[in-house]
Amino acid sequence: MGELIAVLSGKGGTGKTSVCAGVAAALAASDARVLCIDCDVGLRNLDISLGLSDCGTLSFLDVCQGSYPLSRAEVHPQFPKLSFLTAPMNCAPEAIDTEAFGAMLSEARAQFDYVFLDAPAGVDTGFHLVSRFADRCILVTLPGPGAIRDASRAGELLELMGKTNVRLIVNRVNRKMVNAMELTIDDVMDTAGLPLLGIIPEDPNVTLAAAFGQPLLKYRPRCGAAQACRRIAYRIQGLPEPIKIR
Repeated sequence: MGELIAVLSGKGGTGKTSVCAGVAAALAASDARVLCIDCDVGLRNLDISLGLSDCGTLSFLDVCQGSYPLSRAEVHPQFPKLSFLTAPMNCAPEAIDTEAFGAMLSEARAQFDYVFLDAPAGVDTGFHLVSRFADRCILVTLPGPGAIRDASRAGELLELMGKTNVRLIVNRVNRKMVNAMELTIDDVMDTAGLPLLGIIPEDPNVTLAAAFGQPLLKYRPRCGAAQACRRIAYRIQGLPEPIKIR
């Protein structure tokens, strides 16, 4: 059976969606069967980070309602092991049938090794819907104090939901800025109260890849952010990989 991984953030602007896309693509490139589901109802952007914005992709609601089978999920043209369902546009998160959503995820677990659920930013309805079914939760934060505080609060909410497999990714880390702030990654972990899954450096190639309609791991496979996503993918698979900024 596959693993359901919720990718969350306590606030917007952390780069959560680009992290989700990069790590999912890295796992698919390593021959794992991966499904990405954009759960940000009404504000979907995961297709852009995956380089699929020009594709006519089914929404997860189409599958939940039985209009289409899960097998019709969009297969990535550059990562054959990666499939994708987008978020519906004209539907409130509160209107999602929780039972049908859970049934779809159970089916996905049987067909894929990893199912990534890209949640809306913040801790509202979408956060709780996605977290409810997740086997593993990944919180994406920036190194700044406001983002770290929000990640800490999100971690507390996940703990109240009974989630124990929660890890932190610190995104867009600029070594010079962090040094100027006299902030260490250990400080971030201590403040957030969560173990670290990975560090992703600030990298303009993330924005450029999206602008050119390409997944990061194909646009600049050797750039710092792409390599960091691969290292995180290794750790998710249980492989030894040191955590450091390169």
